[in-house]
Amino acid sequence: MSIVVTGATGHLGRLIVASLLERGVPATEIVAVGRDTGRLADLAGQNVIVRRADYEDPASLRAAFAGATKLMFVSGSEVGRRAAQHRNVITAARQADVDLVVYTSIAKADTSSLVLATEHRLTEQEIKASGLPYVFLRNSWYLENYLPQLPAYLEHGVAGAAGDGLISAATRADFADAAAEVLTGDGHTNQVYELGGDAFTLAELAAEVAKQSEQEVNYTDLPVATYVEVLVGAGLPRQYAEVLADGDRGAAEGELHVEGDDLAKLIGRPPVTLAEAIRTAL
Repeated sequence: MSIVVTGATGHLGRLIVASLLERGVPATEIVAVGRDTGRLADLAGQNVIVRRADYEDPASLRAAFAGATKLMFVSGSEVGRRAAQHRNVITAARQADVDLVVYTSIAKADTSSLVLATEHRLTEQEIKASGLPYVFLRNSWYLENYLPQLPAYLEHGVAGAAGDGLISAATRADFADAAAEVLTGDGHTNQVYELGGDAFTLAELAAEVAKQSEQEVNYTDLPVATYVEVLVGAGLPRQYAEVLADGDRGAAEGELHVEGDDLAKLIGRPPVTLAEAIRTAL
């Protein structure tokens, strides 16, 4: 068996490789793929096979996927370019005749109105059309989207445009463990999993930060357009700010609230909670 993990230089891909190793998958049966193999030197030192590939370089993908049994397809990060990039990955996977493609998608990808969902929805459709056996891991938000902001929250409070919308965020590590389970377990072929942790609002996020820090931290809800300007004023590129604000807009409409317990079932335990994550980060 050979499990190829794309995006292994990124946070999620690296955690998936680590979870596979923890589950006893031999290092020599794992192929860690990334654009900069120098960042994978530590994995190579553990006998993980390291190969270079770029989503925009079909030849590199074909070489990286050679002999693959299963492909852990971690979605690209370049919004607006992912449709073409992902098409290259799917083509290379089909040419390699892999037995299973596990794709990291987004919550409610088939119905979501989020800007970020468009390319995920198209990728899911193209994977299905390819005829390859698949699993779609529809991940909600990462708790890590919020944790690095704790110093800013303590100084300025929490701002957003999510209203009282519920956000089923979970840690990258929990999402990675779910992926590892799908890659090593049975009975997952052609399944779609909606993955998320215990849901919270941004007001509840602010309240939890206040509780644990013993400081006053409030949530300020803003119109989407105003929130974009706040983010731009904080130094973010406008396009990125618009994507983030659109995420809050979707959250307000329930698009990041994942019902059910697919994540807990896959990882065999309750996901890390917001309170636990904040406690660790603080």
